[in-house]
Amino acid sequence: MSARLTGGCQCGAVRFRIKGPLIKVVACHCRMCQKATGGLFGAYAAVASEHLDWIGERPTRFRSSSAAERGFCPRCGTPLTFEWSPERCAIALGAFDTPEALSFDHALEVANAHPGLASLLSLPEKPLADTPEAARAYGALQNFQHPDKEPDDERRGDGHDDRQDKSQNKSQETGRTQ
Repeated sequence: MSARLTGGCQCGAVRFRIKGPLIKVVACHCRMCQKATGGLFGAYAAVASEHLDWIGERPTRFRSSSAAERGFCPRCGTPLTFEWSPERCAIALGAFDTPEALSFDHALEVANAHPGLASLLSLPEKPLADTPEAARAYGALQNFQHPDKEPDDERRGDGHDDRQDKSQNKSQETGRTQ
């Protein structure tokens, strides 16, 4: 895949743009990926570092083993990267603006896969708000998550980042600092 791909963290402080082909897209079931993502597996798209641009803040890194570092947003904590070489970076699939545009090439450490994964898509489906309490909570929900969109949508040609203006305006409206 060589289409231009974008994404970022949940709060929008860290954004990225991929301007070259992906190396591979994998689902990793190793215990380290499970712990690092807080999920049943890690889903990553690897890209050559020369094809990756960070926009806004850069991820903070945690050395999770002697072989790799994990990048995450320093503000909201969104898991973003798996990096074992300066030449390539694996970006978490959920951080892409359009994760549905990516297809898996293969799975790693399948022997460690959670046993419930095989039946996940055949489980009975329920609505998100399946109780009156949940319906009230979701009915009043205010989403503070950064929207999925191109980083250029928030940057003017002069390099000014309009997100800073929006953040300051929101702080003034709510009386809180960001």
